Amino acid sequence: MDYNSMDTEIEALGEPKILSPLGGGEKSLTSQYFIPDNTRILIDIESNKLIKMVKEGEIPPSFEKAGPRSKIFFDPSKLRCAIVTCGGLCPGVNDIIRSIVFEIYYSYGVQNIYGIRYGLQGFIPKYGHDVINLKPESVVNILEMGGSILGSSRGAQSIEEIVNTLKKMNIGILFMIGGDGTLMAATKITDAIKKGGLKISVVGIPKTIDNDIFMVSRTFGFDTAVDIATQAIKGAHNEAIGYPNGIGLIKLMGRYSGFIAATSALAQQNVNFVLIPEVDFDLEGPKGFLNVLEKRLHLRKHAVIVVAEGAGQKFFETDNNERDESGNIRPRDIGWYLKDKITSYFESRNIKISLKYIDPSYMIRSVPANANDHIFCSFLGRDAVHAGMAGKTRLLIGHWNNYFVHIPMSASAGKRKKIDPNGKLWLSVLHATGQDSFKNE
Repeated sequence: MDYNSMDTEIEALGEPKILSPLGGGEKSLTSQYFIPDNTRILIDIESNKLIKMVKEGEIPPSFEKAGPRSKIFFDPSKLRCAIVTCGGLCPGVNDIIRSIVFEIYYSYGVQNIYGIRYGLQGFIPKYGHDVINLKPESVVNILEMGGSILGSSRGAQSIEEIVNTLKKMNIGILFMIGGDGTLMAATKITDAIKKGGLKISVVGIPKTIDNDIFMVSRTFGFDTAVDIATQAIKGAHNEAIGYPNGIGLIKLMGRYSGFIAATSALAQQNVNFVLIPEVDFDLEGPKGFLNVLEKRLHLRKHAVIVVAEGAGQKFFETDNNERDESGNIRPRDIGWYLKDKITSYFESRNIKISLKYIDPSYMIRSVPANANDHIFCSFLGRDAVHAGMAGKTRLLIGHWNNYFVHIPMSASAGKRKKIDPNGKLWLSVLHATGQDSFKNE
């Protein structure tokens, strides 16, 4: 991809003029970690490209590095903040909430932190959702809780009403935890705030269990999802080898991208077939999946199949207009479809099989984060606070080339990250499973 045309500058509400309370004097350990705005993280670190750009006098594209600034925009004694969680549940949401509250309360001394209930509905008076006053003591023990203590919702809400509520509550920083739909809503909210001449910072923390947010190398909850998915794969494998011609079929999350399916297959290498949205496949024919599955059973007497929920959508009606409350197309259920097709295929060939179908999706979404995600969420939440306190807006906190960075919402909103069928991840899956293309051409 050509990153050179990407605008990576971060919008600010104004010049930060207040000395950060994190300073603690010249000899303070904390003061050594202030990040100047001109500290950048290269987007593309491929050496040949960098050498070429330098020789041609071009400036390599880069992101602003996240972290505390020496001067802040908001007066902590007067600041009011709000946190909202939107979209589907994901491991680590409560970790993010706790991290934000602890950092902004203890490090910056902000006393007024509000939790908005049930997503963007919480800003709309007609729903009647209460606002929660968040304090360290109210979030201290939420790390081991799944879901979100604030609740969530899907669906578009009036941007005008949301901004009016922010204005009435005298909110200075709005932290929005959500996926692509939330980032697009955050962009519209920021536009309305700017049009109204308000000084409200909007900071996004990208949330998607599918790990498919564009320009973000890893999203929180993904590590936990892979962890739990491997347990389902172990169970499917045990079931498969326990019976003659045993088949374990596991459907995992991934509407548009197969990162969980592919990564889980590598983490638990007793998977024989992986089907993802990015790689087309046929069911029928000499090279089709069903014929290859039959050969596998003939040789090894068992098989384990992992399929991402968005795979194989071509097998359904093309005019799929069914959408969720956020406007996303609902993928048809490839898991049950495959189960029925596999069963019918072997019945027609008078071959007895034992097929076990497992869909752990909602269990995975609602569990508490694992240790790696606990740590990752802590960094994300704290860096979100540092960005907001510095008066930065219209950005999300992302992870890129092993650094936490500030990414303009325009760089990610409305776009999706996908597995490269010729990239290392997918080629590693092919090597681990031994599978080939399931295409007849």
